[in-house]
Amino acid sequence: MSSTAEAVQPAVSLAGHNRISTQALTTLAQAAAAEALGVSAQDVRAEWSDDDGLLALSAVAPIRVPSLTEVLRDPLRVAGYGGTVWERAVAAKTAILERVTQLSGSTLSRVDIRISGARISEGARVR
Repeated sequence: MSSTAEAVQPAVSLAGHNRISTQALTTLAQAAAAEALGVSAQDVRAEWSDDDGLLALSAVAPIRVPSLTEVLRDPLRVAGYGGTVWERAVAAKTAILERVTQLSGSTLSRVDIRISGARISEGARVR
């Protein structure tokens, strides 16, 4: 009985390198932070720094929240938005790090978030 082995194609390796500009990474980080915090990308400020050879992201942005009137009427509205501002900011760090890494291929060491304000959302739920 004879067996046939399929030929394995070697991986093609091309010479050169790829670079993603700082502006492209910044725009990507702004979009990822905006998505995680429920605001517009133009409301997000993103800055990069070197963290022992890895990229560290600092983002400053407002966060979408329900109106206090809605929360008084229905305290479960906070859970509908993903939790407290603190809980959402902590969760946003991971979401932003994963999203930027997934889309850019860059390795981030950390994401620091500073909430600069609140965008009141009337009536609709974020999630």
